[in-house]
Amino acid sequence: MRILLIEDDLETAEYLARGLRESGHGVDLCANGSEALAEALAEAHDVLVVDRMLPGMDGLRLVRSLRAAEVRTPVLFLTALGEVDDRVKGLRAGGDDYLAKPFAFSELLARLEGLGRRANPSEAESVLRVGDLELNRLERRAARGGQRIPLQPREFRLLEYLMLNAGRVVTRTMLLEKVWGYHFDPQTNVIDVHISRLRGKIDKGFRSPLLHTVRGAGYSLRDDADEA
Repeated sequence: MRILLIEDDLETAEYLARGLRESGHGVDLCANGSEALAEALAEAHDVLVVDRMLPGMDGLRLVRSLRAAEVRTPVLFLTALGEVDDRVKGLRAGGDDYLAKPFAFSELLARLEGLGRRANPSEAESVLRVGDLELNRLERRAARGGQRIPLQPREFRLLEYLMLNAGRVVTRTMLLEKVWGYHFDPQTNVIDVHISRLRGKIDKGFRSPLLHTVRGAGYSLRDDADEA
């Protein structure tokens, strides 16, 4: 699994990161709530480990912001605030599990692995296909006609959303909300830039385009050959 560990105590963070890496997991570290929010929105992770008391933005506000942006990555609160009322607040803020300090590392690891299993899509949902384009959501890789397509994390999320809505028109507002987490149009060309890059990767050099611009409406990922 790829884990985002959000902990401002350096000694605790290093201990956890070392143990998780030795257990075969990838770990990204953040010590600030605001920075963690940006990281979680920009990069894909399997599980988030969140301390409650963080500089910049506390853990509850961080998780609420992620859920408002429709980021559904499982969250485990790991914190010294262990009273019943604290646990209830964490779960109601959008947390999936809650573990109070001090804790046994073996229990933390077991809980994280449990969250990771629950979060992974089933085999039937793990591979998306449109024409000869294939996206493996578990292995986080894309290919067209058997040719591997390298994608940046944001490009992967964009393509995943388009493939989940294959054949439908996806508006700019939908992309801003679902892929970027914005609930307004910031009057930026971020969508145009990413669509252009993605189109170059999945369509360039192939006989028929899959990513179509629907003038005045948005974009549609579809295989017109299937409709012929």
